Amino acid sequence: MPNVTGRERALLDPAVVSRIGSLELIARTVVEGFFAGLHRSPFKGFSVEFSEYRSYLPGDDPSTIDWKLYAKSDRHYVKKFEEETNLECHLLLDVSASMGYGSQTVSKLRFGVCLAAALAYLMRRQRDAVGVTLFDDHVVDAVPAGTRSGQLRAVLASLDRAVPGARSDVKLPLHQLAARMNRRGLVVLISDLLDEPTGIIEGLKHLRFQGSEVLVLQTLDPAELTFPFEETARFEDLETADEVPVVPAQVRGHYLEQMRSVREQYRRDLRLAGVDYHQLDTATPLDTALMAYLSTRGRRW
Repeated sequence: MPNVTGRERALLDPAVVSRIGSLELIARTVVEGFFAGLHRSPFKGFSVEFSEYRSYLPGDDPSTIDWKLYAKSDRHYVKKFEEETNLECHLLLDVSASMGYGSQTVSKLRFGVCLAAALAYLMRRQRDAVGVTLFDDHVVDAVPAGTRSGQLRAVLASLDRAVPGARSDVKLPLHQLAARMNRRGLVVLISDLLDEPTGIIEGLKHLRFQGSEVLVLQTLDPAELTFPFEETARFEDLETADEVPVVPAQVRGHYLEQMRSVREQYRRDLRLAGVDYHQLDTATPLDTALMAYLSTRGRRW
């Protein structure tokens, strides 16, 4: 992980960055803070022109190894030419009603918007084509992947319009995207995945079958992971408006076990499908997700 100072860590704190004015400024602040830390990490020299390198794989021509970079990082990287590195990147952001939940400063949706904006900024910095799809139980808004002038601004404008919507149907955009992609690329799904797991996993497998690399960033609120509630209360389902009276002490153990079981199902089944899965909460510094993206991108053929 990047060697991030206290100041840079603050710039990567979702509670801090979410208060910055424009989404473009948020994205630039997060990415520049991330790279400042990466410069002091064992990857020094690697981050500046990341799109020109990838990890050495058996069968690669040894003459393409950058030995100066190896001396700095103790890792083998091979040079890649620009035409080899341009990726078609698709950001999928869940804007269903459950994403509007936030027990602290930042809701899951606001965290996802800031994260998607930072990823889009980083992708364009690496000269990749980038697009975004917002969805709940249908596609709410979409900007096709592209590299034209103003592409980043169009993606950020779409993200800026994101508001909590209706019920979630995560598998829907996965199958739709797989059906229309005509070249291999990278798909990043940002969602709480609070939907039927089997359908989601099948949709992600569809994308992998098409040859795309897939990164899943499950975004949850800290309260959803710890169930810290003590007082008897009525809990409302954000997607159905149904209310249920709950005595926390009576349901906490069962709830936590169910959450653990579902997360383990995603982790196990997605690993077997060759999908990168990371579970985040809305207090997670954003560099964790950016490093996950770079790691997934770096393993691409």
